[in-house]
Amino acid sequence: MSSTRTTVRTHWVALRAMLIFTAVLGIAYTLVVTGIGQLVLPAQADGSRVTSDGEVVGSSLIGQSFADADGTPLPEWFQSRPSAAGGGYDGGASSGSNQGPENADLIAAIEERRAQVAEFNSVSEADVPADAVTASASGLDPHISPEYALLQVARIAGERGLPESAVRELVESRIQARDLGYLGEPTVNVLQLNLALAELG
Repeated sequence: MSSTRTTVRTHWVALRAMLIFTAVLGIAYTLVVTGIGQLVLPAQADGSRVTSDGEVVGSSLIGQSFADADGTPLPEWFQSRPSAAGGGYDGGASSGSNQGPENADLIAAIEERRAQVAEFNSVSEADVPADAVTASASGLDPHISPEYALLQVARIAGERGLPESAVRELVESRIQARDLGYLGEPTVNVLQLNLALAELG
């Protein structure tokens, strides 16, 4: 009888502890952290969404492709760096290729991309920067280097009938400096750059 009573008491204590911790850590804590996030950093808490004409068109943290349904790059838009995430920029399959620098398939892919980017932008293969031909570790990087953005200026200006100087100025105005002045490299957010480009004409 005493053993049964002890077992029931032990289970009741465990159940109460589970209910209390679920309420405190699973509900209250979540609500408090979400509330603080909404008050202090509302844009980041909502996924850093980017809108155009009142419609969400993406996130400033996740890259996307600017290509047609067949995957052919659209020449009137700035192009992102390659993506190895799923079929490309798949948020549910974030990853790099996991291929080492001496992997024959990776080397072949880089050489093929370099030739394609050079031809697409009418430049020498030697002028194609590394981020134009390699995917990021996440496969979702929304940024490119200023060098890659500037490489695309002449093509885009020609496609849109805009002065090269205007498109170049637009790129230069969108260059984001190193974090805290010394971390990382200067970058350009492709989605935000293309939205600004659409406004330019």
